[in-house]
Amino acid sequence: MLVLALDTTAKTASCAVLEKDADGERMRAVSTVCGTLTHSETMLPMIEKMLGNIGKKTADIDLFAVSAGPGSFTGVRIGAAMVKGLAFGTGKPCVGVSTLEALAENLRVITENVPDSVVVPVMDARRGQVYTAVFGNEGRISEDSLVTLEELKIFLETPEFAGKKIFFTGDGYDLAKKFFGVDDRVSDTPALLVPQNAYSVARVALMTYENADDKSAFTDKTLHPVYLRASQAEREREEKLKQN
Repeated sequence: MLVLALDTTAKTASCAVLEKDADGERMRAVSTVCGTLTHSETMLPMIEKMLGNIGKKTADIDLFAVSAGPGSFTGVRIGAAMVKGLAFGTGKPCVGVSTLEALAENLRVITENVPDSVVVPVMDARRGQVYTAVFGNEGRISEDSLVTLEELKIFLETPEFAGKKIFFTGDGYDLAKKFFGVDDRVSDTPALLVPQNAYSVARVALMTYENADDKSAFTDKTLHPVYLRASQAEREREEKLKQN
């Protein structure tokens, strides 16, 4: 099985191909560009070049995957629309996964060797807030949420996390590290594991697809973006209605 995955939920644009057969799964290709939000212009050429480098076409893909959010409103929409279009055009299934869960997957190889540890993806949501969740070695501990760093700090100071090492990841990494300051529980994350990585998206999507009882549910019609909060236009409209 070949899985093509995308992540356009932040400034990092990433695409990857995962292959799984009787011998296991492996990364066939990955392409990542950081520091740009022009994903609508860069992603399709990136995919075409990446597939060409491994001698494949979109018709060869068995499963499409995408980070469906949370993240940048524009970025989330671009990624979801691209994968929905690819799935519709090829008649293949597609899976949307949590951006935060995919970020946590980046660090799985590290935290497996640190028993008392948690991964805390943090994405800069502006307005003094971050998109976040908490993951342990046994899986998800908290749901995706939109909180302030102060609220996140209070949550991680509860008895449940006493003595646990904390690994941050995501584009809010520097913000979180600075806010938590000198905290012996907070460990440094290797720079390569901080940004979004579409290979992690592919791994989470493949696990989701294989563990599902009804695989017919993964279609372009059932894939929807996840935002966690209203868009700026919606917030401005609500504010005007309140004023009126």
